[in-house]
Amino acid sequence: MKNRIPEAIILAVAVVIFGACIYCGMKKMVNRDRVVHVRGLAEIEVPADKVFWGLNFNELGDDIPTIYKKISEKNSVVKEFLKKYGIQDSEITVNAPDVTDNEEIVYREKAPKFRYTVSSYISIASTNIEAVRKLQTAIAELVSQGITVRANYADFQFTGLNTVKPKMIEDATHNAREVAEKFAKDSESKLGKIRSASQGYFSIDDRDQNTPYIKKVRVVTTVDFSLED
Repeated sequence: MKNRIPEAIILAVAVVIFGACIYCGMKKMVNRDRVVHVRGLAEIEVPADKVFWGLNFNELGDDIPTIYKKISEKNSVVKEFLKKYGIQDSEITVNAPDVTDNEEIVYREKAPKFRYTVSSYISIASTNIEAVRKLQTAIAELVSQGITVRANYADFQFTGLNTVKPKMIEDATHNAREVAEKFAKDSESKLGKIRSASQGYFSIDDRDQNTPYIKKVRVVTTVDFSLED
């Protein structure tokens, strides 16, 4: 009888320990299924660091060599004008002239005044944002030199995304944690570890239609946190 008492005690202790293990295991299983799914936002404004801009003008006439000579002279004037405002020679590309034979255009009600229309297109790819912004207003000065230039839409871009990515992802994840902590507090739970996370897509847009040279960079991260009692 005396020998059975220690055995009974050992058995009782084992049952308690086994029960505690089962309880803890079930609790972990329950907590493992408790997840809060949140999104974090990071948004910054940055100045554009690259711009693509195009200018074009036409020359009319009946003699191709004469027209080409005028086109060449005007191209030189336009290039010097651009360089005066800070655009580098290496940032300017003069494309081959485009020739239209007006007599070959069908459905004309009357004969064209000039047989040929030759179009010249000059493209600018520059990092000098301020120079292009000034030129957008000053380009009308070329009219006084006999060159009626049509300016295309200036495409301002931000190419330094990789320099801001790490900090933005960090900020977006921090924002997601703040949202998750608020949820955990409201549900009387504790916020656990990150279960999974996805970076999301970076978008770069104009701040507004009046300031295309200021860009808004935005990223949304999706994060799953575990919840604990």
